[in-house]
Amino acid sequence: MGGMSDSHAAETGAAARRSEGAAPAAPGNGRGPLWLVVLAACVGQFLVVLDVAVVNVALPSVQAELGMNAAGLQWVVNAYSLTFAGFLLLGGRAGDIFGRKRVFLLGLGVFTAASLAGGLAQQPWQLITARAVQGIGAATLAPATLSLLTTSVPEGPARHRAIGTWTAVGAGGGAAGGVVSGILTDTFSWRWVLLVNVPVGGLALIGAALWLVESRRTGDGRRLDMTGALLVTAGLSAVAYGIVQSESAAWTAPATLAPLLGGALLLTLFVLAEARSRAPLMPLRLFRLRSVSTANTAMFVCGAAMVSSWYFLTLYMQNVLGLSPLQAGLGFVPHSTTIVLGAKLAPRLMVRAGARGLAMTGALLAAAGYFWQSAAMDADGGYPTTVLAPGITMMLGAGLLATPLASLATSGVPAGDAGIVAGLVNTARTMGGALGLAVLSTVAAARIGDTRGAEALAEGYATAFRTGSVVLTLCAALMFLTLPRGPLPHH
Repeated sequence: MGGMSDSHAAETGAAARRSEGAAPAAPGNGRGPLWLVVLAACVGQFLVVLDVAVVNVALPSVQAELGMNAAGLQWVVNAYSLTFAGFLLLGGRAGDIFGRKRVFLLGLGVFTAASLAGGLAQQPWQLITARAVQGIGAATLAPATLSLLTTSVPEGPARHRAIGTWTAVGAGGGAAGGVVSGILTDTFSWRWVLLVNVPVGGLALIGAALWLVESRRTGDGRRLDMTGALLVTAGLSAVAYGIVQSESAAWTAPATLAPLLGGALLLTLFVLAEARSRAPLMPLRLFRLRSVSTANTAMFVCGAAMVSSWYFLTLYMQNVLGLSPLQAGLGFVPHSTTIVLGAKLAPRLMVRAGARGLAMTGALLAAAGYFWQSAAMDADGGYPTTVLAPGITMMLGAGLLATPLASLATSGVPAGDAGIVAGLVNTARTMGGALGLAVLSTVAAARIGDTRGAEALAEGYATAFRTGSVVLTLCAALMFLTLPRGPLPHH
């Protein structure tokens, strides 16, 4: 991306603004090179994904210093996840209406300020509140990072490369969470797991304020659909809360069923309201685009299997192989390197295999890695044979499938709807991952039973990976049957 000339970047940016009817940039605020737009989007995405998992390794230190009980400790993780999942669609549409640069800066500012508050927290409630606000900032920021790319880079190979970079950075952020957390917690304090976001976020804010140009529709009189916003935010939050509750209560328990059913009802009301609204938060016509509807469905199903891999591998390395948290974090370095490599190779391979073919290949390769992982796991295994080799296979497949699915999910979309579609992409991936982790955790727990020995734990984790392999194979079949053939659709 950095090889593009500044003149080409300026022409691309001008074309994107003309296609949206955006007002010209203010004097003195000209667009910088296109690679700066990609850089800003990738920094924001990295911070969002990093903080999904970065606190996990630091939780024992948090518990010791703040005196939190087990339930409160779990909410340090869940508070971020719930608000992030619930506000994604609202954050995406806000960018379309109020301006993507403005919403990007707002989300990044809220995220950075909440990180500072969390790092300085003296009481458990202060930390949990900061994490919830951090999730809201992340949900505002995440869709803006993708919509900035899809409205600044024209459809075609250049956009595939930009999305490939965005995907690789996001994957690297998720994989780096354990490593960063282990190093900062061991070297300094758990507080630096959150405080490290402050200088990075501050520099990104300055850069984005100077170089990003505003892009949004003007003169169409659109307003934010508050009814739809309230219904979808409450519905997604309730479903996410029900999924979280399944970790400590049975799926049939009232504590799990009530929020799941309530959330489903709210989401049904949301769809009915959107069908009647003149200015809907989520225009249902977008689902008539085959690329949008099928790619998001595939992303949801793949996410249900892929997101849980980090969780179960972490448990296996520490509980069965006896590695320390820092050793386990460092053990993910080859995995994160591989998934980044796959995401960067994907745009080139898409030229020959097509988006549909490459996504199917990635899903099948990941399924093979999952099955290999399930067969390799045992109580007497070693890192090279039971984690490294099958893990690299899984992550290469994950890297290859992520970019074509994201490209399909955002192709053919009007520029004025780029934000809400970016929110939908993030929502599909987040909700799929949350549901998959909860279901596969239940599968693993049922296999482990009351026995907590290393052999029983290894068998339980292996069962989760075996189930994930089946899910990914079914997802590849779903892609074969539903994803559009041929070149990506253009608008």
